[in-house]
Amino acid sequence: MDQKEILNFCLDRGILLDKEVLNLISEATDFDAARLMIEQIKENTHQKVITKKVFTESIKQFGSPSTLDDKQKSFEKLRIRLGLELEISKEISTPETKTEIKEEKKLLGVKVTSFPTNSNKKVDVDSFTNYFRNRLSKMKTILQTHSNLKNLVSINKISGDRQGISIIGMVSDKRETKNGNLLLSIEDLTGTVRVLINQNKPELFKRAEEITLDSVIGVSGSGNKEIIFANDFIFPDSTLPERKKSPFEEYALFIGDIHYGSKLFLKTSFNKFIDYLNGKIPNTPEVSKIKYLFVIGDIVAGVGVYPEQESYLDVVNLEDQYKGISELFGKIRKDITIIINPGNHDGVRLMEPQPLFDKKYAWPLYDLDNVMLATNPCTVNIGGKNGFSGIDVLMYHGFSYFYYADNIPSLIQARAANAPEKIMTYLLMNRHLAPTHSSNQYFPLDEDPLVIDQVPDIFFSGHTHKCGITFYNNTLIISGATWEDLTPFQEKMGNQPDFCKVPIVNLKTGAVKILDFEER
Repeated sequence: MDQKEILNFCLDRGILLDKEVLNLISEATDFDAARLMIEQIKENTHQKVITKKVFTESIKQFGSPSTLDDKQKSFEKLRIRLGLELEISKEISTPETKTEIKEEKKLLGVKVTSFPTNSNKKVDVDSFTNYFRNRLSKMKTILQTHSNLKNLVSINKISGDRQGISIIGMVSDKRETKNGNLLLSIEDLTGTVRVLINQNKPELFKRAEEITLDSVIGVSGSGNKEIIFANDFIFPDSTLPERKKSPFEEYALFIGDIHYGSKLFLKTSFNKFIDYLNGKIPNTPEVSKIKYLFVIGDIVAGVGVYPEQESYLDVVNLEDQYKGISELFGKIRKDITIIINPGNHDGVRLMEPQPLFDKKYAWPLYDLDNVMLATNPCTVNIGGKNGFSGIDVLMYHGFSYFYYADNIPSLIQARAANAPEKIMTYLLMNRHLAPTHSSNQYFPLDEDPLVIDQVPDIFFSGHTHKCGITFYNNTLIISGATWEDLTPFQEKMGNQPDFCKVPIVNLKTGAVKILDFEER
Protein backbone atom coordinates (compact mmCIF):
# COMPACT_ATOMS: atom_id res chain seq x y z
CA MET A 1 0.00 0.00 0.00
CA ASP A 2 1.05 3.61 -0.53
CA GLN A 3 2.61 5.04 2.65
CA LYS A 4 1.12 8.49 1.91
CA GLU A 5 -2.35 6.96 1.88
CA ILE A 6 -1.73 5.36 5.27
CA LEU A 7 -0.28 8.56 6.76
CA ASN A 8 -3.19 10.68 5.51
CA PHE A 9 -5.65 8.22 7.04
CA CYS A 10 -3.81 8.36 10.40
CA LEU A 11 -3.46 12.16 10.40
CA ASP A 12 -7.20 12.55 9.81
CA ARG A 13 -7.73 10.56 13.03
CA GLY A 14 -5.00 12.22 15.08
CA ILE A 15 -2.72 9.17 15.04
CA LEU A 16 1.06 9.11 14.61
CA LEU A 17 2.77 5.92 13.40
CA ASP A 18 6.26 4.79 14.32
CA LYS A 19 8.38 4.38 11.17
CA GLU A 20 8.72 0.60 11.73
CA VAL A 21 4.95 0.25 12.04
CA LEU A 22 4.43 2.32 8.90
CA ASN A 23 6.85 0.10 6.97
CA LEU A 24 5.09 -3.04 8.23
CA ILE A 25 1.62 -1.89 7.28
CA SER A 26 2.72 -0.56 3.90
CA GLU A 27 3.79 -4.08 2.94
CA ALA A 28 0.21 -5.30 3.27
CA THR A 29 -2.17 -5.34 0.32
CA ASP A 30 -5.58 -5.10 2.05
CA PHE A 31 -6.09 -1.44 2.97
CA ASP A 32 -9.55 -2.00 4.52
CA ALA A 33 -8.22 -4.60 6.96
CA ALA A 34 -5.22 -2.40 7.83
CA ARG A 35 -7.47 0.64 8.39
CA LEU A 36 -9.75 -1.26 10.77
CA MET A 37 -6.73 -2.70 12.55
CA ILE A 38 -5.31 0.80 13.20
CA GLU A 39 -8.67 2.09 14.43
CA GLN A 40 -9.09 -0.81 16.83
CA ILE A 41 -5.58 -0.34 18.22
CA LYS A 42 -6.37 3.33 18.93
CA GLU A 43 -9.70 2.39 20.54
CA ASN A 44 -8.19 -0.31 22.75
CA THR A 45 -4.98 1.47 23.77
CA HIS A 46 -6.06 5.16 23.67
CA GLN A 47 -2.57 5.86 22.31
CA LYS A 48 -2.06 8.64 19.80
CA VAL A 49 1.47 7.46 18.97
CA ILE A 50 1.53 3.81 17.86
CA THR A 51 5.01 2.43 18.37
CA LYS A 52 6.20 -1.03 17.32
CA LYS A 53 5.74 -2.27 20.90
CA VAL A 54 2.20 -0.89 21.21
CA PHE A 55 1.31 -2.29 17.78
CA THR A 56 2.68 -5.79 18.48
CA GLU A 57 1.29 -6.19 22.00
CA SER A 58 -2.17 -4.82 21.27
CA ILE A 59 -2.71 -6.82 18.11
CA LYS A 60 -1.92 -10.02 19.99
CA GLN A 61 -4.48 -9.23 22.67
CA PHE A 62 -7.59 -8.40 20.69
CA GLY A 63 -9.56 -10.77 18.51
CA SER A 64 -10.94 -10.14 15.07
CA PRO A 65 -13.34 -7.15 15.21
CA SER A 66 -16.99 -7.97 14.77
CA THR A 67 -17.31 -5.20 12.20
CA LEU A 68 -15.23 -7.26 9.79
CA ASP A 69 -17.69 -10.17 9.56
CA ASP A 70 -16.85 -11.96 6.30
CA LYS A 71 -13.55 -10.04 6.06
CA GLN A 72 -12.27 -11.87 9.13
CA LYS A 73 -10.13 -14.15 7.00
CA SER A 74 -8.39 -11.19 5.34
CA PHE A 75 -7.86 -9.60 8.74
CA GLU A 76 -6.24 -12.75 10.15
CA LYS A 77 -4.02 -13.28 7.12
CA LEU A 78 -2.93 -9.65 7.32
CA ARG A 79 -1.66 -10.31 10.84
CA ILE A 80 0.36 -13.27 9.56
CA ARG A 81 1.81 -11.23 6.72
CA LEU A 82 2.92 -8.59 9.21
CA GLY A 83 5.17 -11.18 10.75
CA LEU A 84 3.46 -11.43 14.13
CA GLU A 85 3.36 -14.66 16.12
CA LEU A 86 -0.39 -15.08 16.31
CA GLU A 87 -2.80 -17.95 16.19
CA ILE A 88 -4.81 -18.38 13.04
CA SER A 89 -8.50 -18.05 13.79
CA LYS A 90 -10.79 -21.07 13.78
CA GLU A 91 -12.53 -19.82 10.68
CA ILE A 92 -9.30 -20.24 8.72
CA SER A 93 -7.95 -23.41 10.30
CA THR A 94 -9.71 -25.26 13.09
CA PRO A 95 -7.78 -27.46 15.54
CA GLU A 96 -9.61 -30.47 14.12
CA THR A 97 -8.35 -29.67 10.60
CA LYS A 98 -4.78 -29.34 11.84
CA THR A 99 -5.04 -32.75 13.53
CA GLU A 100 -6.37 -34.32 10.34
CA ILE A 101 -3.46 -32.88 8.33
CA LYS A 102 -0.91 -34.32 10.76
CA GLU A 103 -2.62 -37.72 10.66
CA GLU A 104 -2.66 -37.68 6.84
CA LYS A 105 1.04 -36.85 6.58
CA LYS A 106 1.86 -39.60 9.01
CA LEU A 107 -0.12 -42.09 6.93
CA LEU A 108 1.69 -40.95 3.80
CA GLY A 109 4.98 -42.01 5.40
CA VAL A 110 6.86 -38.72 5.23
CA LYS A 111 9.04 -37.29 7.97
CA VAL A 112 11.93 -34.83 8.11
CA THR A 113 14.87 -36.49 9.84
CA SER A 114 17.42 -33.71 9.46
CA PHE A 115 16.11 -30.20 10.04
CA PRO A 116 18.72 -27.52 10.96
CA THR A 117 17.29 -25.06 13.47
CA ASN A 118 17.61 -21.31 13.19
CA SER A 119 19.74 -19.33 15.62
CA ASN A 120 19.60 -15.75 16.83
CA LYS A 121 22.93 -15.87 18.59
CA LYS A 122 25.47 -13.10 18.13
CA VAL A 123 28.16 -14.05 15.62
CA ASP A 124 31.80 -13.39 16.50
CA VAL A 125 35.20 -14.91 15.74
CA ASP A 126 34.62 -17.71 18.23
CA SER A 127 31.45 -18.68 16.36
CA PHE A 128 33.47 -19.50 13.25
CA THR A 129 36.20 -21.24 15.26
CA ASN A 130 33.67 -23.51 16.97
CA TYR A 131 31.91 -24.14 13.66
CA PHE A 132 35.07 -25.47 12.00
CA ARG A 133 36.10 -27.37 15.14
CA ASN A 134 32.75 -29.15 15.06
CA ARG A 135 33.23 -30.02 11.39
CA LEU A 136 36.70 -31.41 12.09
CA SER A 137 35.37 -33.49 14.97
CA LYS A 138 32.53 -34.95 12.88
CA MET A 139 34.82 -35.77 9.95
CA LYS A 140 37.45 -37.29 12.20
CA THR A 141 34.86 -39.70 13.57
CA ILE A 142 34.04 -40.75 9.99
CA LEU A 143 37.66 -41.06 8.85
CA GLN A 144 38.93 -42.94 11.91
CA THR A 145 37.14 -46.09 10.73
CA HIS A 146 39.14 -46.19 7.47
CA SER A 147 41.51 -49.16 7.37
CA ASN A 148 44.17 -47.34 5.29
CA LEU A 149 44.86 -44.84 8.08
CA LYS A 150 47.40 -46.86 10.05
CA ASN A 151 49.35 -45.55 13.05
CA LEU A 152 47.01 -42.57 13.36
CA VAL A 153 48.45 -39.76 15.50
CA SER A 154 47.64 -36.17 16.39
CA ILE A 155 49.92 -33.61 14.75
CA ASN A 156 51.54 -32.61 18.06
CA LYS A 157 52.48 -36.27 18.70
CA ILE A 158 54.69 -36.53 15.62
CA SER A 159 58.29 -36.86 16.81
CA GLY A 160 61.53 -37.52 14.95
CA ASP A 161 61.47 -38.96 11.44
CA ARG A 162 58.76 -41.59 11.31
CA GLN A 163 57.60 -43.99 8.65
CA GLY A 164 54.05 -45.12 8.01
CA ILE A 165 52.17 -42.53 10.07
CA SER A 166 48.71 -41.11 9.43
CA ILE A 167 46.99 -37.88 10.41
CA ILE A 168 43.51 -36.41 10.03
CA GLY A 169 43.15 -32.67 9.56
CA MET A 170 41.62 -29.71 7.77
CA VAL A 171 43.31 -28.23 4.70
CA SER A 172 44.09 -24.60 5.53
CA ASP A 173 46.37 -23.83 2.57
CA LYS A 174 47.27 -25.30 -0.81
CA ARG A 175 49.94 -24.06 -3.21
CA GLU A 176 52.42 -25.16 -5.85
CA THR A 177 56.14 -24.99 -5.05
CA LYS A 178 58.76 -23.60 -7.43
CA ASN A 179 59.69 -27.22 -8.27
CA GLY A 180 56.14 -28.01 -9.37
CA ASN A 181 55.17 -30.02 -6.31
CA LEU A 182 52.03 -29.46 -4.25
CA LEU A 183 52.30 -28.28 -0.67
CA LEU A 184 49.37 -28.44 1.75
CA SER A 185 49.01 -27.03 5.23
CA ILE A 186 46.92 -29.34 7.37
CA GLU A 187 45.81 -28.64 10.91
CA ASP A 188 43.99 -30.47 13.66
CA LEU A 189 43.11 -29.32 17.19
CA THR A 190 46.72 -29.83 18.31
CA GLY A 191 48.79 -28.15 15.61
CA THR A 192 49.69 -27.63 11.94
CA VAL A 193 51.99 -29.56 9.59
CA ARG A 194 52.99 -29.21 5.93
CA VAL A 195 52.26 -32.08 3.54
CA LEU A 196 54.26 -32.42 0.31
CA ILE A 197 52.95 -34.23 -2.78
CA ASN A 198 55.72 -34.93 -5.27
CA GLN A 199 54.93 -34.44 -8.96
CA ASN A 200 56.91 -37.62 -9.64
CA LYS A 201 53.92 -39.54 -8.22
CA PRO A 202 51.51 -38.62 -11.03
CA GLU A 203 48.50 -40.62 -9.81
CA LEU A 204 48.76 -39.26 -6.27
CA PHE A 205 49.50 -35.76 -7.58
CA LYS A 206 46.37 -35.82 -9.72
CA ARG A 207 44.26 -36.85 -6.74
CA ALA A 208 45.85 -34.12 -4.63
CA GLU A 209 44.82 -31.50 -7.19
CA GLU A 210 41.21 -32.39 -6.37
CA ILE A 211 41.60 -31.42 -2.71
CA THR A 212 39.70 -28.26 -1.84
CA LEU A 213 40.44 -25.78 0.92
CA ASP A 214 38.80 -26.32 4.33
CA SER A 215 38.00 -29.96 3.55
CA VAL A 216 38.92 -32.63 6.08
CA ILE A 217 41.06 -35.52 4.83
CA GLY A 218 43.31 -38.29 6.06
CA VAL A 219 46.98 -38.42 5.02
CA SER A 220 49.37 -41.36 5.17
CA GLY A 221 53.11 -40.89 4.69
CA SER A 222 56.42 -40.38 6.41
CA GLY A 223 58.17 -37.39 7.95
CA ASN A 224 58.43 -35.28 11.06
CA LYS A 225 56.61 -32.46 12.85
CA GLU A 226 57.78 -30.01 10.15
CA ILE A 227 56.75 -31.86 6.98
CA ILE A 228 55.10 -35.10 5.88
CA PHE A 229 55.76 -36.67 2.48
CA ALA A 230 52.42 -38.07 1.37
CA ASN A 231 51.94 -41.60 0.11
CA ASP A 232 48.13 -41.59 0.12
CA PHE A 233 45.08 -39.42 0.74
CA ILE A 234 41.83 -40.63 2.28
CA PHE A 235 38.58 -38.72 1.72
CA PRO A 236 35.66 -39.14 4.14
CA ASP A 237 33.56 -40.52 1.26
CA SER A 238 29.95 -41.70 1.18
CA THR A 239 29.15 -45.37 0.73
CA LEU A 240 26.03 -47.49 1.13
CA PRO A 241 26.28 -51.29 1.26
CA GLU A 242 23.40 -51.64 -1.22
CA ARG A 243 20.70 -49.69 -3.03
CA LYS A 244 17.68 -49.61 -0.80
CA LYS A 245 14.36 -50.63 -2.36
CA SER A 246 10.86 -50.35 -0.96
CA PRO A 247 8.58 -53.41 -0.69
CA PHE A 248 5.78 -51.13 -1.93
CA GLU A 249 5.36 -49.90 -5.48
CA GLU A 250 5.33 -46.14 -5.04
CA TYR A 251 6.79 -43.36 -7.16
CA ALA A 252 8.60 -40.14 -6.28
CA LEU A 253 9.05 -37.17 -8.64
CA PHE A 254 11.70 -34.45 -8.48
CA ILE A 255 11.36 -30.86 -9.73
CA GLY A 256 12.70 -27.42 -8.84
CA ASP A 257 13.70 -23.96 -10.06
CA ILE A 258 10.16 -23.12 -11.10
CA HIS A 259 10.74 -19.35 -10.89
CA TYR A 260 7.05 -18.48 -10.83
CA GLY A 261 6.65 -14.74 -11.45
CA SER A 262 9.32 -14.58 -14.12
CA LYS A 263 8.28 -13.47 -17.59
CA LEU A 264 10.09 -16.60 -18.79
CA PHE A 265 8.11 -19.00 -16.56
CA LEU A 266 6.97 -21.90 -18.76
CA LYS A 267 3.38 -21.93 -17.52
CA THR A 268 1.91 -24.07 -20.30
CA SER A 269 4.46 -26.81 -19.62
CA PHE A 270 3.86 -26.66 -15.87
CA ASN A 271 0.10 -26.96 -16.34
CA LYS A 272 0.72 -30.01 -18.54
CA PHE A 273 2.72 -31.49 -15.66
CA ILE A 274 -0.18 -30.84 -13.27
CA ASP A 275 -2.57 -32.53 -15.72
CA TYR A 276 -0.25 -35.53 -15.75
CA LEU A 277 -0.26 -35.77 -11.95
CA ASN A 278 -4.05 -35.58 -11.95
CA GLY A 279 -4.40 -38.47 -14.42
CA LYS A 280 -5.57 -36.35 -17.36
CA ILE A 281 -2.92 -37.60 -19.79
CA PRO A 282 -3.67 -41.02 -21.35
CA ASN A 283 -1.41 -44.08 -21.22
CA THR A 284 0.21 -43.14 -17.89
CA PRO A 285 -0.72 -46.06 -15.60
CA GLU A 286 2.00 -45.20 -13.06
CA VAL A 287 0.32 -41.92 -12.11
CA SER A 288 -2.00 -43.45 -9.52
CA LYS A 289 1.07 -44.73 -7.64
CA ILE A 290 2.84 -41.36 -7.45
CA LYS A 291 2.93 -40.48 -3.75
CA TYR A 292 5.75 -37.93 -3.37
CA LEU A 293 6.74 -34.75 -5.19
CA PHE A 294 10.04 -33.14 -4.15
CA VAL A 295 10.53 -29.46 -5.01
CA ILE A 296 14.11 -28.21 -4.54
CA GLY A 297 13.68 -24.46 -4.18
CA ASP A 298 13.52 -21.30 -6.26
CA ILE A 299 9.81 -21.95 -6.56
CA VAL A 300 9.36 -18.21 -7.18
CA ALA A 301 11.48 -15.74 -9.10
CA GLY A 302 11.83 -13.48 -6.07
CA VAL A 303 12.23 -9.71 -6.03
CA GLY A 304 15.53 -7.82 -6.03
CA VAL A 305 17.61 -10.97 -6.31
CA TYR A 306 19.85 -9.30 -8.89
CA PRO A 307 20.08 -5.75 -10.33
CA GLU A 308 17.18 -4.63 -12.53
CA GLN A 309 15.36 -7.93 -12.00
CA GLU A 310 11.99 -6.14 -12.09
CA SER A 311 12.24 -5.77 -15.86
CA TYR A 312 12.25 -9.58 -16.15
CA LEU A 313 9.26 -10.12 -13.83
CA ASP A 314 5.66 -10.77 -14.77
CA VAL A 315 4.64 -10.68 -11.06
CA VAL A 316 6.56 -7.96 -9.22
CA ASN A 317 5.27 -8.58 -5.67
CA LEU A 318 6.81 -11.43 -3.65
CA GLU A 319 3.59 -12.25 -1.82
CA ASP A 320 1.69 -12.39 -5.11
CA GLN A 321 4.32 -14.75 -6.49
CA TYR A 322 3.68 -17.15 -3.60
CA LYS A 323 -0.06 -16.81 -4.12
CA GLY A 324 0.34 -17.79 -7.76
CA ILE A 325 2.59 -20.80 -7.23
CA SER A 326 0.41 -21.98 -4.33
CA GLU A 327 -2.64 -21.90 -6.61
CA LEU A 328 -0.78 -24.17 -9.02
CA PHE A 329 0.34 -26.56 -6.28
CA GLY A 330 -3.23 -26.51 -4.97
CA LYS A 331 -4.47 -28.07 -8.21
CA ILE A 332 -2.42 -31.23 -7.60
CA ARG A 333 -4.39 -34.14 -6.19
CA LYS A 334 -4.26 -34.31 -2.42
CA ASP A 335 -2.89 -37.85 -1.98
CA ILE A 336 0.50 -36.65 -3.28
CA THR A 337 2.69 -35.18 -0.56
CA ILE A 338 4.65 -32.17 -1.83
CA ILE A 339 7.94 -31.58 -0.01
CA ILE A 340 9.39 -28.10 -0.63
CA ASN A 341 12.53 -26.38 0.61
CA PRO A 342 13.86 -22.91 -0.30
CA GLY A 343 16.53 -21.71 -2.70
CA ASN A 344 18.35 -18.43 -3.24
CA HIS A 345 15.35 -16.76 -4.98
CA ASP A 346 12.79 -17.62 -2.32
CA GLY A 347 12.71 -14.58 -0.06
CA VAL A 348 14.64 -16.16 2.82
CA ARG A 349 18.19 -15.40 3.91
CA LEU A 350 21.01 -16.54 1.61
CA MET A 351 23.07 -17.82 4.53
CA GLU A 352 22.88 -21.60 4.84
CA PRO A 353 21.18 -23.39 6.41
CA GLN A 354 18.21 -21.52 5.00
CA PRO A 355 15.16 -21.57 7.31
CA LEU A 356 11.56 -22.34 6.44
CA PHE A 357 9.73 -20.04 4.05
CA ASP A 358 8.76 -16.74 5.68
CA LYS A 359 5.04 -16.77 6.60
CA LYS A 360 4.96 -13.05 6.03
CA TYR A 361 5.15 -13.66 2.28
CA ALA A 362 4.71 -17.40 1.75
CA TRP A 363 1.63 -17.88 3.95
CA PRO A 364 -0.35 -19.42 1.03
CA LEU A 365 2.01 -22.42 1.08
CA TYR A 366 1.18 -23.02 4.74
CA ASP A 367 -2.53 -23.24 3.83
CA LEU A 368 -2.00 -26.27 1.55
CA ASP A 369 -2.84 -29.47 3.44
CA ASN A 370 -0.57 -31.82 1.46
CA VAL A 371 2.51 -29.57 1.47
CA MET A 372 5.42 -30.24 3.84
CA LEU A 373 7.90 -27.37 4.14
CA ALA A 374 11.53 -27.95 5.08
CA THR A 375 14.85 -26.14 5.40
CA ASN A 376 17.78 -26.05 2.99
CA PRO A 377 19.47 -28.47 3.42
CA CYS A 378 17.35 -31.19 4.97
CA THR A 379 16.91 -34.96 4.92
CA VAL A 380 13.44 -36.40 4.37
CA ASN A 381 12.45 -40.03 4.91
CA ILE A 382 9.68 -41.37 2.67
CA GLY A 383 7.80 -44.66 2.41
CA GLY A 384 8.60 -45.93 5.89
CA LYS A 385 5.84 -48.32 6.99
CA ASN A 386 5.09 -51.89 7.95
CA GLY A 387 8.65 -52.62 9.08
CA PHE A 388 10.37 -50.86 6.14
CA SER A 389 12.71 -48.08 7.32
CA GLY A 390 12.01 -45.86 4.31
CA ILE A 391 14.11 -44.05 1.72
CA ASP A 392 16.30 -41.14 2.89
CA VAL A 393 16.37 -38.16 0.52
CA LEU A 394 18.96 -35.41 1.07
CA MET A 395 17.73 -32.09 -0.36
CA TYR A 396 20.21 -29.27 -1.01
CA HIS A 397 19.46 -26.46 -3.44
CA GLY A 398 23.06 -26.24 -4.62
CA PHE A 399 24.25 -22.65 -4.18
CA SER A 400 27.86 -23.79 -3.68
CA TYR A 401 28.09 -25.77 -6.92
CA PHE A 402 29.46 -23.16 -9.29
CA TYR A 403 32.48 -22.60 -7.03
CA TYR A 404 33.59 -26.22 -7.47
CA ALA A 405 32.78 -26.21 -11.18
CA ASP A 406 35.20 -23.28 -11.52
CA ASN A 407 37.99 -24.42 -9.17
CA ILE A 408 38.40 -28.22 -9.15
CA PRO A 409 40.51 -29.40 -12.13
CA SER A 410 38.47 -32.48 -13.01
CA LEU A 411 35.21 -30.51 -12.76
CA ILE A 412 36.60 -27.68 -14.89
CA GLN A 413 37.63 -30.20 -17.52
CA ALA A 414 34.18 -31.87 -17.40
CA ARG A 415 32.43 -28.46 -17.68
CA ALA A 416 30.53 -29.50 -14.61
CA ALA A 417 28.31 -26.41 -14.52
CA ASN A 418 26.42 -28.31 -17.22
CA ALA A 419 26.99 -31.68 -15.54
CA PRO A 420 26.04 -30.97 -11.89
CA GLU A 421 25.84 -34.67 -11.01
CA LYS A 422 29.66 -34.65 -11.16
CA ILE A 423 29.79 -31.82 -8.60
CA MET A 424 27.35 -33.71 -6.38
CA THR A 425 29.53 -36.83 -6.63
CA TYR A 426 32.55 -34.74 -5.61
CA LEU A 427 30.73 -33.38 -2.54
CA LEU A 428 29.56 -36.86 -1.51
CA MET A 429 33.22 -37.89 -1.62
CA ASN A 430 33.99 -34.99 0.74
CA ARG A 431 30.91 -35.69 2.92
CA HIS A 432 30.12 -31.97 2.90
CA LEU A 433 27.79 -29.76 0.83
CA ALA A 434 30.09 -26.73 0.79
CA PRO A 435 33.49 -27.54 2.36
CA THR A 436 35.32 -24.41 1.15
CA HIS A 437 34.71 -21.24 3.17
CA SER A 438 34.18 -19.04 0.10
CA SER A 439 31.88 -21.41 -1.82
CA ASN A 440 28.71 -20.24 -0.07
CA GLN A 441 27.33 -17.88 2.55
CA TYR A 442 26.71 -19.69 5.83
CA PHE A 443 25.65 -19.06 9.39
CA PRO A 444 28.19 -20.52 11.88
CA LEU A 445 25.95 -22.63 14.09
CA ASP A 446 27.34 -24.66 16.98
CA GLU A 447 27.19 -27.71 14.71
CA ASP A 448 27.95 -27.64 10.99
CA PRO A 449 24.65 -28.68 9.32
CA LEU A 450 26.28 -29.01 5.89
CA VAL A 451 28.23 -32.10 6.93
CA ILE A 452 26.67 -35.18 5.35
CA ASP A 453 26.37 -37.17 8.57
CA GLN A 454 23.95 -39.71 7.16
CA VAL A 455 24.66 -41.12 3.71
CA PRO A 456 21.41 -40.65 1.74
CA ASP A 457 19.69 -43.13 -0.54
CA ILE A 458 18.86 -40.22 -2.86
CA PHE A 459 20.73 -36.91 -3.14
CA PHE A 460 18.60 -34.25 -4.87
CA SER A 461 19.71 -30.75 -5.93
CA GLY A 462 18.82 -27.93 -8.31
CA HIS A 463 20.20 -24.40 -8.88
CA THR A 464 22.15 -25.20 -12.07
CA HIS A 465 18.91 -25.71 -14.10
CA LYS A 466 20.50 -28.83 -15.56
CA CYS A 467 18.96 -32.30 -15.33
CA GLY A 468 21.37 -35.11 -14.44
CA ILE A 469 21.15 -38.66 -13.09
CA THR A 470 23.91 -40.93 -11.83
CA PHE A 471 24.82 -43.31 -9.00
CA TYR A 472 27.73 -42.99 -6.58
CA ASN A 473 28.45 -45.84 -4.18
CA ASN A 474 24.74 -46.84 -4.24
CA THR A 475 23.42 -43.30 -3.69
CA LEU A 476 21.12 -42.12 -6.47
CA ILE A 477 22.10 -38.58 -7.52
CA ILE A 478 19.42 -36.38 -9.11
CA SER A 479 19.89 -32.85 -10.40
CA GLY A 480 16.68 -31.08 -11.38
CA ALA A 481 15.79 -29.12 -14.52
CA THR A 482 14.07 -25.72 -14.60
CA TRP A 483 10.67 -24.31 -15.57
CA GLU A 484 12.12 -20.95 -16.63
CA ASP A 485 13.25 -20.32 -20.19
CA LEU A 486 16.85 -19.37 -20.99
CA THR A 487 17.75 -16.06 -19.36
CA PRO A 488 20.18 -13.53 -20.90
CA PHE A 489 22.57 -14.08 -17.97
CA GLN A 490 22.65 -17.87 -18.50
CA GLU A 491 23.18 -17.39 -22.21
CA LYS A 492 26.07 -15.02 -21.50
CA MET A 493 27.66 -17.55 -19.09
CA GLY A 494 27.32 -20.43 -21.53
CA ASN A 495 24.84 -22.38 -19.41
CA GLN A 496 22.72 -24.95 -21.19
CA PRO A 497 19.57 -25.46 -19.07
CA ASP A 498 17.17 -28.37 -19.37
CA PHE A 499 13.52 -27.38 -19.41
CA CYS A 500 10.55 -29.15 -17.84
CA LYS A 501 12.30 -32.52 -17.41
CA VAL A 502 11.03 -34.53 -14.43
CA PRO A 503 12.93 -37.52 -12.99
CA ILE A 504 10.57 -40.22 -11.69
CA VAL A 505 11.81 -42.99 -9.38
CA ASN A 506 10.09 -46.32 -8.77
CA LEU A 507 10.88 -46.88 -5.09
CA LYS A 508 10.26 -50.62 -5.39
CA THR A 509 12.52 -51.40 -8.34
CA GLY A 510 14.85 -48.42 -8.16
CA ALA A 511 14.24 -47.70 -11.84
CA VAL A 512 14.64 -44.08 -12.92
CA LYS A 513 13.35 -42.36 -16.03
CA ILE A 514 12.94 -38.77 -17.13
CA LEU A 515 9.57 -37.39 -18.21
CA ASP A 516 9.46 -34.47 -20.64
CA PHE A 517 6.72 -31.83 -20.32
CA GLU A 518 8.27 -29.10 -22.46
CA GLU A 519 5.69 -27.31 -24.61
CA ARG A 520 6.75 -24.58 -27.05
